[in-house]
Amino acid sequence: MSDLIPTFRSRDARAAVDFLCAAFGFEPHAVHEGPGGTIAHAELRLGDDLIMLGSLPGPDDDDRLGLRAGGGSVYVVVDDDVDGHHARAVAAGAETVLPPRDTDYGSREYTVRDPDGNLWSVGTYRP
Repeated sequence: MSDLIPTFRSRDARAAVDFLCAAFGFEPHAVHEGPGGTIAHAELRLGDDLIMLGSLPGPDDDDRLGLRAGGGSVYVVVDDDVDGHHARAVAAGAETVLPPRDTDYGSREYTVRDPDGNLWSVGTYRP
């Protein structure tokens, strides 16, 4: 498991969990409910890696972090079938920012925006 775990805030974390599972193949690892049907903390697994996310705090909640929804960007490495992966993400509701393409550094990749506005770049480039 990685020691680097991206984190996100979502306007509707429950919908974000459903989207990320449908679009990219994440699987719920842990989902902790918050007040009023929110998600206080969720961990989603993709292979050996995790991301964490939660609902934006309510107007009366302490928000020392000041993170907003839609301010993230992640690169996900896949071994093959970038075009099929892109089709799956779009079918789940992702907005294409950059369609699948070959790069001059040998990768096939694409970029989409999730419903919260985060950018997800997916490709075969493995640093």
